Amino acid sequence: MAVKMATVLKHAKIYTGTEVIADGYIRFDKEIQALGPVSDYQVASGDQVVDLAGKVIVPGFIDVHCHGGYSFDTMDGDAAGLDEMVNDMVKDGVTTIFPTTMTQSPQNIKQALEAVAKVAKQNPVIQGIHLEGPYISPVFKGAQPEEYIKAPDVKQMAEWNQAADHLIRLVTYAPEHETAREFEEYCLANKIVPSVGHSNATREQMHASKASHVTHLYNAQREFKHREPGVTGHAMLENDMYCELIADGFHVCPDMIKLAYELKGADKLELITDSMRAKGMPEGISELGGQKVIVKDKQARLESGNLAGSVLTYDDAFVNIMKFTGCSVQEAIKMSSLNQAKEFGLSQKGSLEVGKDADLNVFDFDWNLKATYSYGRLFQK
Repeated sequence: MAVKMATVLKHAKIYTGTEVIADGYIRFDKEIQALGPVSDYQVASGDQVVDLAGKVIVPGFIDVHCHGGYSFDTMDGDAAGLDEMVNDMVKDGVTTIFPTTMTQSPQNIKQALEAVAKVAKQNPVIQGIHLEGPYISPVFKGAQPEEYIKAPDVKQMAEWNQAADHLIRLVTYAPEHETAREFEEYCLANKIVPSVGHSNATREQMHASKASHVTHLYNAQREFKHREPGVTGHAMLENDMYCELIADGFHVCPDMIKLAYELKGADKLELITDSMRAKGMPEGISELGGQKVIVKDKQARLESGNLAGSVLTYDDAFVNIMKFTGCSVQEAIKMSSLNQAKEFGLSQKGSLEVGKDADLNVFDFDWNLKATYSYGRLFQK
């Protein structure tokens, strides 16, 4: 029987997501064929062997909240641009992505969803869509344009899901809307995770909700206070809720990131970038949903001063979470890969195991990203 040609990375420290191999190897084509201690590696004809002594391998990252970057935005509705954007994201270590929409006109949202669905057919890095808005609260609209905000609408959601080829996996909405219960039932019946975000809900209203996920914890939501826990307090108190975190040090200060880590634990936090088109571009003037954005000192803000997404790269988020919280590498992997794979049923993703997709990142010992393999294909910054 012919032996498949494969890439072999050896003499790296490998964090699989479930174990650590101090001096390991990993053999793969599009999927992982073998991995273990280097002493177990058996040379095969045709193997392309790369010596990674002094390097670290971790699973590829999963970003479930990403609007854009590298001059492109999901809302452009431009399939060619979106494909280029996704490939640029891979160079930041993201091997699975949910392109994210924002509050806009129904037609613009539909056009964006159709473009993502088209690209997903040829670019499997896209494993879902995150619909952020328009079913949110104007009180916590953040950078979402208020004129398009509306109450959850099941009929419209069903039409959009069809336009998206049923790729919508996550939706951000405000559970305090009167139509939210019917909307949640639709989402759950269609394998869409309901996520509270841009919401003014009280703890009592959250108890009535079926939201199991929190969009960018702390940001654009009723904050916790000593007489009303709000969305943030509810998220902290409910052990089963997954919480997104933008670990850039600007959206949430490092101390509050550490507090979330201490209260929620690594098992229920998910790192996101919430990045917009200006990521990877020179500082200056950019755009989000037709609104002027000023990018300066690694921050993206509207003219009002409101933060407007981020210019955070995922490899920086991965390093930052270890720096801000003191968590272990294994815990950082939970927050960047394992938790997302578990929550969204991405059975081929999240950890390095035989038979899973060959999605992995190579860092040096100073945590500088050196290379990414997506489905076994090499990408470098």
